[in-house]
This record gives sequence, structure tokens and C-alpha cells, in this order.
Amino acid sequence: MTSPRRQIVDPAASGFYHCVSRCVRRAFLCGQDAYSGKDFEHRKEWVEQRLLELARWFSVGVYSYAVMSNHLHVVMHVDPGVAAGWSPEEVARRWVGVFPVRVDGMVDERACEARARAVASDPARTAICRERLASVSWFMRCLCEPIARRANHEDACTGRFWEGRYRCQALLDDQAVLACMAYVDLNPIRAGLCDSLAASVHTSIPHRIAECARAPEATQPLMPVAGIASTEAPALTTSDYLAVVDWTGRQVHPTKRGRIGDLAPAALSRVIPDPAQWTQTVVGIETDYWRAVGAVDALLAKAQAMGQCWLQGLGVARRLTGKARAG
Repeated sequence: MTSPRRQIVDPAASGFYHCVSRCVRRAFLCGQDAYSGKDFEHRKEWVEQRLLELARWFSVGVYSYAVMSNHLHVVMHVDPGVAAGWSPEEVARRWVGVFPVRVDGMVDERACEARARAVASDPARTAICRERLASVSWFMRCLCEPIARRANHEDACTGRFWEGRYRCQALLDDQAVLACMAYVDLNPIRAGLCDSLAASVHTSIPHRIAECARAPEATQPLMPVAGIASTEAPALTTSDYLAVVDWTGRQVHPTKRGRIGDLAPAALSRVIPDPAQWTQTVVGIETDYWRAVGAVDALLAKAQAMGQCWLQGLGVARRLTGKARAG
């Protein structure tokens, strides 16, 4: 049974979220469609470009993403407090950046400037735009709708491209954020599409690898691959995160070299003391948990905030905590 999105996402508070949108009937509408024989791989580039473009305008930071053949994953941090500090002119500029005025398919700069002035001069309209620019739902809507229209135009058809409702999970602590990021970045490897992080195209991992190549000695916490950085980001460096993801991939993919016997990277001990518990959390992000991912106390607090007695995943979190204590 679905829940109102406002129960999962607090519109007044910052937080990390994992969003998943699937193509209708889970058809490979962004890949090699076995039914029609057509190749739609180029649409992955559409999704990736749109995702990174939207992160420039919204009050979000995109920390991980993967565009697959029949679905997409996004791990983002949303911060309404940042949007609250924008001036009316900044709100209007960003809103017009998301919805520019086009004439004959081209952006009309003068018309965009006129629209921005109109938005900035209307306090009620500015307030609505400010709220939407810090909304998970509006981010996903602005990501998915243009892709659907473009794909339908290419196929000369009408109807749904994505399923009617995207899935959203609240990530309640650092371990949940990092586990979900790793889960998303390892999607192509788990699906057998590639056998290394460097070959994981249309994911956030190439951005991380490039960032690490530019500044291998960087010590700052993880930055988003696009959008606004968060002070709540897990305190791992990019190189540490890449080491954790690479090691995790060797555990969850049975054909990877070194699956048994590899020592966990030292950075992982700063996230969780038990490597086996970490791997189980990563693998179970979508199967063991539903509306939220986190430790026992965090899940109980989230359940109470949602007016529920429990959340799916609570039993798994308790079992994993018990194993860690026993170890």
C-alpha cells in the first residue's frame, strides 16, 4: 500500500532520499528492447543530461545516480533551508532555468528575462516557486516528464513512458546514505553490464573517478556530483568512497576477482565495524527496506513521525545490530 509522499519527505527539513523511477511495464525503453528489436541506449544520455542540468537549479545535491535500461536511481540531498535564503530574483532565475521560454524550439533569452522579472515581482508566485525548487516530487517530475515527451515524440506515440509513481526512500543516517550510494553505483555491475567501476557508464562513478584523478590527496567529505553540497554528507573522502564501492562490488558480484578473502578497506570501519553487515545492508536496500533505510533507532523515530508502529526493514536492522554486537 502506498503512503502519502509528505509522510516520507518532510518539506521543511533537509534530508537524503533515494528515488527510483521505472519504465512502464519495466520495458527496456532506455536500452535494447528485445520485443521491438530497437536500440534506445541513446535515451540514457537524455536522462543523465537532464538530471545534471536540473541539479544546477534546484536546492538539491545529487550524490549518486544510475540510468539503466528500464529504470533510474537517484540519491539526492534536498535542503529547503538553502532555497529559503534565495532572493526573489534568484528564485525567479532558477525557476526560469527549469522552465525556459522557447520559440521554435530555441530558448528566447529576452522572453526568459521578462518571465523572471514577472515571477520576482509577484510574492505569491515566488513563494510557490521557492517551495517547488526544494521539492523531491517536483525534481522527479521535472526530470521524468520531458524524457517521456521526447521519447513519445521519437516513437510517434502517446501514453505513459514511466510508471505513474516513483519510489522514494528516506535515508536516515550516514550508513544508509553510503550503502544506498554504493547500491546505486554498483547497478551496472550487478546487472552484468560491465565488470569494473571505470566501465560503469551513465552512473555517478565516472564523476567520482575523474574527481579523484584531479585531486588524489583531497581530504574533504564527499561532494555531490552536481548541485549543492551538504554539511550532512558522510565524512568519507572520494578516494575512500571509491575503495569502499570497489570492495563492496567484489562481495556482491559472484564472478568478481577476490570475492572471498579480500580485506575490507580501512575507511569502511569508520562507517560500520562489521563488513558482513555492511554488505547485507547494500544488497538489501530495495528488498529488505521500503519507505526508509537506517539503524533501529532512526527507523523507530521515522515510524513514529509517520504515525506508524513500525517500518519494513526494522526487523532486518535489529538482526544486523544483534550480529554486530555478538561479533
